[in-house]
Amino acid sequence: MDTTSKIRYYHWRGIGPSGKKLSGITLGFQEQEVRAKLTEQMIQIKKIKRRQPSTLSKIRNQLKSTDITTITRQLATMLHSGVPIVMALKLMSDSHNKAEGRATLQQIANQVESGASLARALRTSSPLFDNFYCDLVSTGEQTGHLAEVFERLATYREKNEATRKKVIKALIYPTMVTLTAIAVTVLMLVFVIPQFASIFKSFGAELPWFTRQIINISELLISYGAFVAAALLICGLLYRHSYKNSKIIQLRSHKILLHIPIIGGVMTKATVARFARTLATTFSAGIPLLTGLEAAAKTCGNLYIEMAAMEAHKSAAAGMPLHIAMRQSEVFPELILQMTMIGEESGSLDEMLNKIAALYENDVDNTVDNLGKIIEPLIIVILGGLVGGLLVAMYLPIFNLMSVIG
Repeated sequence: MDTTSKIRYYHWRGIGPSGKKLSGITLGFQEQEVRAKLTEQMIQIKKIKRRQPSTLSKIRNQLKSTDITTITRQLATMLHSGVPIVMALKLMSDSHNKAEGRATLQQIANQVESGASLARALRTSSPLFDNFYCDLVSTGEQTGHLAEVFERLATYREKNEATRKKVIKALIYPTMVTLTAIAVTVLMLVFVIPQFASIFKSFGAELPWFTRQIINISELLISYGAFVAAALLICGLLYRHSYKNSKIIQLRSHKILLHIPIIGGVMTKATVARFARTLATTFSAGIPLLTGLEAAAKTCGNLYIEMAAMEAHKSAAAGMPLHIAMRQSEVFPELILQMTMIGEESGSLDEMLNKIAALYENDVDNTVDNLGKIIEPLIIVILGGLVGGLLVAMYLPIFNLMSVIG
């Protein structure tokens, strides 16, 4: 049965155990699943019809990556407590706060109860259970250490999500400052500068060069601002289209992102931490190093580093030590190369990789926490240069008012 199709909304009417008429909306992969669920609740179905849900309902009930992390942690806790996997899935399905989560967990439980492996049930029930996730679960099933695998997965996902939130936090501050500076500059050029320009025009004298240039920019923006905005919008849409359909554009964009001052360092450390954490998780779970290296490359989140990791994978597959293969890519920091070499030579690669991940995650935390102090001087220079420059340009003629009038 193909369960990778979208979860559907079913509107039903029926009679409850007490004879009262009931109605509602239930999510499920197929109609028979919804019927079976309602029958378990002793509801006699009179009519059931598939409906198109509202956008708000879709958003409210849609599973997200953070929900999968919560599910993983709950499974790890229940399995460690001795709760059978099917019972754990059904308990979580009954208590999940999102309709898609309830339907997905119920579907997984049904498949496992019918004899399918948990890894296969996860893989076919939701794309949020990616190959990396399912491969680790499969390894846990084969080795009989499923609870430990879910524990590793939960820890891995929680640390990755914490790092991702830190990176987003790091990007928000400079982005908001930049947008504010642009908005203030545009507003001054469109609304404030023309008022000064009309006053200066009545003087009938030549204005300072700097003032004339600012007035010219203001006039150009007022006359052609709509065309400039449209051109920027078109360029943005073209870039977005090219980014989605061109690996070269993605590669160049991701490479440039890593070289942005301050922010690029945060992105590099976060990506390397994710790579090291993934590789350590797969290796400690018993997955072969080459398979884990490929999985770690795909979870980097940055195409430039991902391609470097895949090149290292090819070299390692040819028999080259991992730290030498990674060094040849000329992408990975020296620290991770040295720690990887020590891990390979001492037979504790997973431990060293986890230490690298923790080190870079702490670096990201510290950088983001101190980002305000780091960027504040730059903000003062940018805002002071833009706004101050406009004000100086407008007040220059006033400073020379007597000569202008004369």
